[in-house]
Amino acid sequence: MIARTIAHKVNELLGKYPIVSITGPRQSGKTTLTKLLRPDYQYVSLENPSDRLFAQQDPVGFLETYQNGVILDEVQYVPELFSYLQVYTDARQRLGEYILTGSQNFLLMEKITQSLAGRVAIFNLLPFAVEELQGTAYLSDDWESQLIQGFYPRKLVNGISSEDFYDSYLQTYIERDVRQVKNIMNLDLFQRFIRLLAGRIGQLFNQNSLGVELGLDNKTINAWMSVLETSLVAIS
Repeated sequence: MIARTIAHKVNELLGKYPIVSITGPRQSGKTTLTKLLRPDYQYVSLENPSDRLFAQQDPVGFLETYQNGVILDEVQYVPELFSYLQVYTDARQRLGEYILTGSQNFLLMEKITQSLAGRVAIFNLLPFAVEELQGTAYLSDDWESQLIQGFYPRKLVNGISSEDFYDSYLQTYIERDVRQVKNIMNLDLFQRFIRLLAGRIGQLFNQNSLGVELGLDNKTINAWMSVLETSLVAIS
């Protein structure tokens, strides 16, 4: 198993805060990391319709059922939980009681700052860093090939081709995350926007050039770039 550089600090702060939050893009390894750090914790994915419905309809019953060591995955899908988490963790005073994960950084951070400020330690987990892959079979000497392949854990470990992985990843990201963050009417055009950006990696961000190619104004280009940045898919 490849060690993640934030693991030690996450483990440390689980002993100092009632809640730890780990955000990051989809498939960056959040669930794997949390389960490795706390294999004894109950795991609940709020992408699961039945668990999500339970949390939405009866947040009190949900937090009574799942307490004293719980991983709540994709917790941004149930924003109703955050105010209840504040009340319950204040009352229980248990350190490291909850680990929250989410792939929609904007929605998750919005709720954390509203309800859980001072009660939560916050971490971002990106795909593998080069330093994490040192000494493994997954780090190539061919840096150009490595850049094209990328550093997403599932893709590297399972040897998934770039075509298969990124086509599916892009579709999932747009359908599940982009729709939640911003009301973008033309998702096909947004997908083309992402592909054009991918071809400009390492260059200066030029909204005028992108706007001309896509037939969009600078305001829209900047708003769409903000969506990618808040979901940790792009860094400008």
